[in-house]
Amino acid sequence: MTLTEAELAELPLTDHDLTERERTNLAVVLHAYDVAEGDDMDVQAFVDSFAEDGVFNDVVAGHTYRSETLGTVLPRMKGLFSGVHRELQRITVSGDVVSIELSIRGTFDGELTAPTGGVVKGNGNKVDVPTADFWYLRDGKVEKFDCYVGYTKMYADMGMDLDWASAVDAA
Repeated sequence: MTLTEAELAELPLTDHDLTERERTNLAVVLHAYDVAEGDDMDVQAFVDSFAEDGVFNDVVAGHTYRSETLGTVLPRMKGLFSGVHRELQRITVSGDVVSIELSIRGTFDGELTAPTGGVVKGNGNKVDVPTADFWYLRDGKVEKFDCYVGYTKMYADMGMDLDWASAVDAA
């Protein structure tokens, strides 16, 4: 799997002069994004993008997914946001590392289990979440995927106001 000149020209790349290995790595990452979206989401294809010992780190939330738990991430996002889509804004490829600035967009119409217990029900709000993804590849497979999600913005878009007052009172 690799990308043609025409496909590269359509991408928001910081540098279009990629080696064959970099093109292949980028194609793997773009395929992982592609199968992670829409009603025809392909969880197994996403999982298959990873090396046998590959990991997905949701860095801000402090969660790590590997092996059998890799397949739990996408259905959770789809259950939370209908029409979930990743809008790629800037892509940098350097050897075996693909760095992407993007927005995760969708409609909050699912349910979110609150850390304090209970469930926050979807309200139809649109979300536009700033995100930075760093993909580290080895031999055409994802070795490590570090995802930095702007959770504060996501929760605000979902209509949840962080309770700063109780945090200040507790201190």
